[in-house]
Amino acid sequence: MKARGRIIAFFLLVIVLIGMIGTTSMPIAKDIKLGLDLQGGFEVLYEVTPLEGSDTEITNDVLADTTDALMNRINVLGVSEPVIQIEGEDRIRVQLAGVENQSEARELLSTEANLTFRDADDNLLMDGSDLEEGGATGTFDESGRPIVSLELKDPGKFAEITGEISQRPFGENVLVIWMDFEEGVDSYEEERLKEDPKFVSAPSVDQRINSPSVQITGAFTVEETQNFAGILNAGSLPVELEEIYSTSVGAQFGEEALDKTTFAAAVGIGLVLLFMLVFYRFPGIIAFITLSVYVFLILVIFVWIGGVLTLPGIAAIMLGVGMAVDANIITYERIREEMRTGKSVKDSFRIGARSSFSAIIDANVTTLLAAAVLFYFGTSSVKGFATLLIISILSSFLTAVWGSRLLLGLWVHSGFLDNKSGWFGLKRDKIHNLSEEKDITDLTTPFDRYDFAGNRNKFFAASLALIAAGGIVLGLFQLNLGIDFSGGTRVEVTSDSALTQAEVEEFLEETGYPSDDVVISGDESNIGVARYGDDFSQDQIEELKQAAIDEYGQEPNVSTVSNQVSIELIQNALYALAIAAVGIIIYVAFRFEWRMGVASIVALIHDTFFIVAVFSLLRLEVDITFIAAVLTIVGYSINDTIVTFDRIRENMKRMKKIEAVEQLENVVNVSLRQTLVRSVNTVMTVVLVVIALLIFGAPSITNFSIALLIGLVAGTYSSIFIAAQLWLVLKKKELNKKGPIDIEKKEEKTKWGSDEPVV
Repeated sequence: MKARGRIIAFFLLVIVLIGMIGTTSMPIAKDIKLGLDLQGGFEVLYEVTPLEGSDTEITNDVLADTTDALMNRINVLGVSEPVIQIEGEDRIRVQLAGVENQSEARELLSTEANLTFRDADDNLLMDGSDLEEGGATGTFDESGRPIVSLELKDPGKFAEITGEISQRPFGENVLVIWMDFEEGVDSYEEERLKEDPKFVSAPSVDQRINSPSVQITGAFTVEETQNFAGILNAGSLPVELEEIYSTSVGAQFGEEALDKTTFAAAVGIGLVLLFMLVFYRFPGIIAFITLSVYVFLILVIFVWIGGVLTLPGIAAIMLGVGMAVDANIITYERIREEMRTGKSVKDSFRIGARSSFSAIIDANVTTLLAAAVLFYFGTSSVKGFATLLIISILSSFLTAVWGSRLLLGLWVHSGFLDNKSGWFGLKRDKIHNLSEEKDITDLTTPFDRYDFAGNRNKFFAASLALIAAGGIVLGLFQLNLGIDFSGGTRVEVTSDSALTQAEVEEFLEETGYPSDDVVISGDESNIGVARYGDDFSQDQIEELKQAAIDEYGQEPNVSTVSNQVSIELIQNALYALAIAAVGIIIYVAFRFEWRMGVASIVALIHDTFFIVAVFSLLRLEVDITFIAAVLTIVGYSINDTIVTFDRIRENMKRMKKIEAVEQLENVVNVSLRQTLVRSVNTVMTVVLVVIALLIFGAPSITNFSIALLIGLVAGTYSSIFIAAQLWLVLKKKELNKKGPIDIEKKEEKTKWGSDEPVV
């Protein structure tokens, strides 16, 4: 009865989970805020400076007042869930997703909204201080034309001004209404000759006007009058805003990116689940359940904290699946090892779950460290990627460790799985009798014929040769730095049909923005990317956008980065990599020993170098998401290395004393053979996800996915052939210097941060 009760409890728990996910997932998905790369929109980083001629000091209060004014203007646009953040001492970042008319929105934000009334000689007659607060309204005149009506504080002053102007000769009797008039730059005499003058309106005044309000007429649309009235009511900005970074994504591009990447996510996760079912059988079913809960839990937490989902964020969720699967694989492999020694399913489950726990903890902590550094130094979508990666790591630990053991434990302790090794994907002929007293170090593996430790010099030589080749490649080709690190402007046009480099270059030439750096990309070669060394102004961006819309029927994506910001991004990227490396070496040194810490960092540098070298060889663009990919690989690579070192430490504790180098070599060989199946299976699951991203994902994360794929291969190689072998070399020197290493293990006497006992 007790056994049956556990199985019933399992099914009830699964039914509850399915019911909860099935009934709430769609409403939760609808509540997720999408980033501008998934629904279109723009992001601008402003540098805040005092108004010309003003002695205003940029303080936190001034920045707060400016963000309030910007928010009031955004409210006029009706944009849902805008993001406005103060960064540093003099910057404000604005993100508006889902904006249909981006040019209008950007103009509305950046204008200072200093309304002035001037005569034909540009003399100031009235300004915004003469208007009633909140007195601007968009309305219609008697003929039905859209107009803006302004309530005056002192109608007598207006009557006096209009009376004086009405006495002037024809052509000079105008009341010129300006928005953000620039002294010494703007002039009525010059602007009136232009087809699209800068001033708002210049009505002729034939008589004295006694009215408590002013009506501004012009070639307005209804929407324009509403925006004009709204910006006047919001008030003028107390500062000047200069764009030093901007990026905009067309709505159609965002929608396509969302569809492609979510499809890639579904394919990648589906392939991972299929792999787990085929390779691990019944535990694979448990992994299927816990991974479903994992994805659901991530979305719930993300909505709860009000996060904004971006393309890199979706990639982070998928990579988190790899982390969750890795935790399952470590546990399942360990359970199968114990079963092969002849232990019962219950004992194997108990020992395997306990023994794998420390490796999972160490692997997750190091990856979490890399994600935290990325969050601190990242900006916008990279910060969103880091946020989701952190949530993914914590959620995967909860579901893959606690949840998986809970569900599998119900079946194990029910007795139903007793003597059913096939349910774990384990053949009967691989299982020894308990009477043979086999230890897991005695078990055969598919890699027993490989002498990893004995061939370490060959591995070192191969890596050194590849590093030398990579150095030559870097020296010849250098890095193809994106505008994030070089500054300038990047324009991405999309067509419904295939493009050629010559066609895009000709279009840009005719537009007046020729570029000698044009690349064609996309699954159907329908995306043209042009780069410029200069960061374009807002007017230049709008001109180029309109030309692209007229030519291709789709709004292009345009990003600009000032030299100042690009230098800061480079510095932050280097800081992030350095701090992550130092943090990892300190953690590994304390958790294991310093030799393992040093070996881990050498392996990480090895992996990072190969990613950089391949990007140089293939001329792939290096941008800020590349740094996100590198730090992610740092986490994955150290994950793999930690599992190997954890097994080395465990196998050393089985020995009483190490007196010869051959014993050290044997420990390394046995540990690598034992963990290699796990390493291969883990990298396979993550590679499946990354390949799905490469094939089906949006083009904007293609380079990100390539960096991950290169890093995964290099990371697996370095964990097996570099990190463990380098530790062996360092440990061999200790053995030669200090003599036999005593490992009479009593865990309560073991020093923290070392696998060596207290002497």
